[in-house]
Order: sequence, then structure tokens, then C-alpha cells
Amino acid sequence: MFRFILIRLLQLVPVLLVIITLTFVLVRSVPGGPFSAERKVSEHVLEKLNEHYGLNDPLYIQYFNYLKNICPKKLNPSALADFDLKEGLGIDLGPSFRYEGRTVNELIAESFPVSFELGAYALFLALLIGIPAGTLAALKKNTLLDYIPMSSAMMGICLPSFVLGPLFALVFGLWLDWFPVSGWQSPGGFSWADDLPYKILPAMTLGIFYAAGLARLTRGGMLEVLNQDYIRTARAKGLSSFVVTVKHALRAGLLPVISYFGPVVAGVLSGSFIIEMIFQIPGLGRHFINAANNRDYTLVLGTVLFYATLIILLNLIVDVILVLMNPKLKFDK
Repeated sequence: MFRFILIRLLQLVPVLLVIITLTFVLVRSVPGGPFSAERKVSEHVLEKLNEHYGLNDPLYIQYFNYLKNICPKKLNPSALADFDLKEGLGIDLGPSFRYEGRTVNELIAESFPVSFELGAYALFLALLIGIPAGTLAALKKNTLLDYIPMSSAMMGICLPSFVLGPLFALVFGLWLDWFPVSGWQSPGGFSWADDLPYKILPAMTLGIFYAAGLARLTRGGMLEVLNQDYIRTARAKGLSSFVVTVKHALRAGLLPVISYFGPVVAGVLSGSFIIEMIFQIPGLGRHFINAANNRDYTLVLGTVLFYATLIILLNLIVDVILVLMNPKLKFDK
């Protein structure tokens, strides 16, 4: 297993290099610059700004300077525990062009916990709804308890989050007045209970789409497992349906769900970009969209690098879990 993990971590370097290069080329090919949206300034001031941030250098010099800054130089576990990328790994993602006096490291450390919290709620909701619904549909095949959850799952798959978000805000926020439609915490709230109403609609919007996919995957995996000989043997021994389902069928039936878990987590994190804009949540996804609009090159590159690293590591964790759960697989790649 150690060799497998080491090889996958070494593969991380060229993948990230390709992602950084493509992102660098794309953001620099967009017309305009980080200071083009400013009110009219003199050519001298604009020249000084570009010189200060190194934007007057040739593009290849800027590219290699960026690579040099993001290369890890040291390891400080205590700083990593505080989610300080620059101090923990020696990675300097550079200053933000649009947030004066702020670095990209600071913006990521400040905003990612919000995006992570939103993703955790959405993922919990997706698992809480998707797996029981898929299991019930498989156990009650070709009955109403199968048709209703799977029809609902199909509707959830067909409705993207940018449609569900405004729809939920309109129904539950404006018409029924049950939940706030913007923000992440109450203005004067100092407890999790005060902030909870602000988190429900974003988590529902983000989680329902993936709950639908998990439900269909769970149903397919469980149907295949429930027809296996060892399941029939367990039932013939007189074991209850609950024991057969939970103890024997779920472990193998959830393998397709586990393999899908990596893309689900990646989708939850990247899908939060839209949700954060709809519900005005101060997360990293909102920073990324604003940075793209403002041509904040360093913030765009830093956000893409951070998310790419996180997604690759999450997929690695899912691969390890799959091998541990399924003895037929081996750590051979």
C-alpha cells in the first residue's frame, strides 16, 4: 500500500504542473488586466502598479517566478494545523491584485472553511437521503417504494443546482418565509443554532443533486448483490432481512457508491461556486468567481491549484478505501 500511495503522490506533480500551466495561459489570454476596471488613472501610476506586481516582465518570466514561489520549501506541522499554507509548506501563492494588503494564502485560509462546511452539510444530506432511498428501492423492486424514489431521483438529476437554488429561495424563503435566502450566519448570532437556518437552503440545493445520483447507484449495486448465492444462503439460514441487508449486502452493494464518492466530493466542492454566488456565502468559490471577473491572476491560480490538489488527494483516499473494502482489488497501480 505504501508503494501505491507513493506512486500516486508522485503522479500529483506532473498533473498539477499541467493544470497550473493551462490555467496560467487561459487567465492571461483573457482581454484586460487586474487594474483595467479601476477608475481612470495616469499612465505613470498604472506603470508603477504593473512594475510592483511584476506584470511588466515577459510572460515566461512571470510563469517561472510563480512556479518558484509555489514550490514547497519547508514543513511546519504546527502552521499546517492552523491551515497556514505559506508558513506550513513554504508555499507562497502571491498577493491578491484586488484585495489590497491581502495574500492569496490568507484569503484561502479565511474562506475555505466556509466552503468546506457547506460541502460537509451537503455531503451528509446526500448520503442520508441517497443510500437509504436506493437500498429501499432495491429491496422493494418494481413496487411503489421503488418507483417513487427513483422517479424523484431522476428529477433531482435533471434539475441542476443553479435552477434548484433560486427555486428553493423563492418557495422556502420568500413564499413560506421559513429560511433566510442569503448569508451564512445570523448578524447577531453567536451559536450554531442561530446560524443553522442560514445553512439549510444552500446545503439542500447542493446535496439533493448528488443524493439523486447516489440513490440510483445504490439501487443498482444492491440489486446485483441481492441476487448473489451467498445472500440466498444467508436467508436460507433464517437470518432476518435487516441482518442480511446491513451485514452482508450493504458492504458489497456500496462499492459503486464508494467509487463514485471521489467525483461526488469534487462535485460538491466545485458545485459550491454557484451556490455561494446564489446565496451570497463568503466561501472560496465566491472568491474564485470574483477573481475571474476582476482578472485577479494570482487568486485564480491559487484557487485552482488548491482545489486541484484537494480533489486529487480525495480520489487517492477513495481508491485506498475501495481496495480495503474489496479483497479482489490490489494495490498494483
